[in-house]
Amino acid sequence: MGANQIMFILFSAMIIIFSVLTVTSRRILRAAVFLLFVLVSTSGLYFLLNYQFLAAVQLTLYAGGIVVLIIFSILLTSHISQKFEPYGWKKTIFSALASITGAILAIITILDYKFTATTEAAKEVDMKLIGKSLLSVDHDGYVLPFEVISVLLLAAMIASIVVAKKGGPKKNELTH
Repeated sequence: MGANQIMFILFSAMIIIFSVLTVTSRRILRAAVFLLFVLVSTSGLYFLLNYQFLAAVQLTLYAGGIVVLIIFSILLTSHISQKFEPYGWKKTIFSALASITGAILAIITILDYKFTATTEAAKEVDMKLIGKSLLSVDHDGYVLPFEVISVLLLAAMIASIVVAKKGGPKKNELTH
C-alpha cells in the first residue's frame, strides 16, 4: 500500500469519525470544532487529488470562515455550556434508518453509473482564467452566486443571533 492510499484512508476515516461526532455531540461548541476537523480533512483530500485551488478555498472559506463564524456566534450568544437534550429511541431509530437509506441510495447510484474515460488531454490550469471566471458577470461568471451566498449567510447569522438572544434571561430573573 502506497503513501497516497494510506493518506486517503486516514482522511476518509477522519471525515467519517468527526462527521458522526459532529451530529452526535450534545455540546454545541464541541460539535462546531468537530465540524472544523471534517472540513480540514476534506481539504486534505483535495490536496491529495492535486486540486490545490479547491483545497485552499475549502480551508479559507469553509474551515477558516464559516466555522469561525459559527464558533463566534456560539460564544456571542452565551450558549457555550448549552447541552442538547438526549434523543429518544424513536428519533434514534428513524435517524439510523434515514442514514442507511441515504447511504444505500448513494452507493447504488454510484455503482450503476457508467463512468467512461475521456480521450481529451488534461487542460492546463491558468490562474488568470480562473480569476477572470470568478470575477466575471458574464455567462460563465461567478460573482452573482458568490454575492447571493454571502448575503444569505449574513441573513442567516443575524437571524440565528436574534433567535438565540430571545431565549436569554428575562429582566425579572436578573433582579432575583
